[in-house]
Amino acid sequence: MATRSKNTNSGRNQVINIRVQQKQRDLIDSAASILGKSRSDFMLEVACQEAQNVICNNTFFALDDEKYQEFLAILDSPPKADEELRQFLTAKSPWD
Repeated sequence: MATRSKNTNSGRNQVINIRVQQKQRDLIDSAASILGKSRSDFMLEVACQEAQNVICNNTFFALDDEKYQEFLAILDSPPKADEELRQFLTAKSPWD
């Protein structure tokens, strides 16, 4: 395992524990060592990067120009009026 860099734990006050297989720990330690990081710093950095990717992939989406124009047209068009929508729009809000 790599040595800790200065101030890596600054402001950390929560603990996350996980169980792993020996080969998983060895793999993580090897990658952390290559980057000159401790196991904890490596795991935290990689987990946070992946968490950001998951959030981004479920928040943003990309469309080509044609699909984007179709999307805008759908957003700009009035909703299809039906009874369910009419009831929803005329129902009292729970906070009213």
